[in-house]
Amino acid sequence: METLRGAVYGLSAASIWGGMYVVSDVVLDTIPPFSLLTLRLLLGALVLALLRLGQSGNPEGLKLPGARVVRYLGVGLVGFGFSLGAQFVGTALSTAINGALITSASPAFILLFAALLLRERLQPVHLTAISLATIGVLVIINPAQAELGGPNFLGDVALAIAALTWGLYSVLARLVGRSGDTLLVTLYALIGGLFVTIPASFIELAANPVDTNQIDLSVILGVLYLGIVSTAGAMWLWNRAFALVAASTASLFFFAQPLVGALLSVALLSQAMTSALWLGSALIVLGVLIALVSRRA
Repeated sequence: METLRGAVYGLSAASIWGGMYVVSDVVLDTIPPFSLLTLRLLLGALVLALLRLGQSGNPEGLKLPGARVVRYLGVGLVGFGFSLGAQFVGTALSTAINGALITSASPAFILLFAALLLRERLQPVHLTAISLATIGVLVIINPAQAELGGPNFLGDVALAIAALTWGLYSVLARLVGRSGDTLLVTLYALIGGLFVTIPASFIELAANPVDTNQIDLSVILGVLYLGIVSTAGAMWLWNRAFALVAASTASLFFFAQPLVGALLSVALLSQAMTSALWLGSALIVLGVLIALVSRRA
């Protein structure tokens, strides 16, 4: 039962992230990346804090021993500060196709850190599942369109750092989440990310101030969606998935992100449903199913 719940949580989180790019495209035309990321983390932390206060009935419910606070903040610094920050930098300096290709390496890094930090044994079935899903992503993305190196080199390095640190964050979230309240882990992790994003947003806004005349209802609703659904909701779901399911299995849930992103491009942006999209989607789904069935066996 825990495996099924973890799968629902993890696939839901990755699916939300796969769909958030349509919203991000609208908002990023007005609000620069680090400023938007800061707003996302602040809104997400506020929502989770209010939920916790509603559960506990008093501010004491937000308190934790000092050692746990430092640990949770550190996990957030890695995931929401360095990883998401590097992803924004990499996307700005490289290309969208490079970003999709390089960050799809995150599940492989999750497996690596799960073996190093959690002592999880990498079973052949997990390697088979991750290979099938990775091939599915590559079929959809088509690496031949990527322009690795050259003028994109610095951006590609930043994207590789984003994939590496997201893998580390996901495993650390499992490490601390197994013995802690997932809501509090996520709340303090979001706050930890602000130690990176707030200074970066000040630098960004000094060079590229926001034109307040461009802030309309669509931008406001977009920010609220990104902060409440894509950050507070999806990050809690992702952390909960890793608290319930072994990282070697949970890593497969990440592949729902490019899959849902591609399908929404077909549905909302009139992209053609090509044979490559059908084949890649089938391989991703097959990889996830193999991992889940082997986990329950």
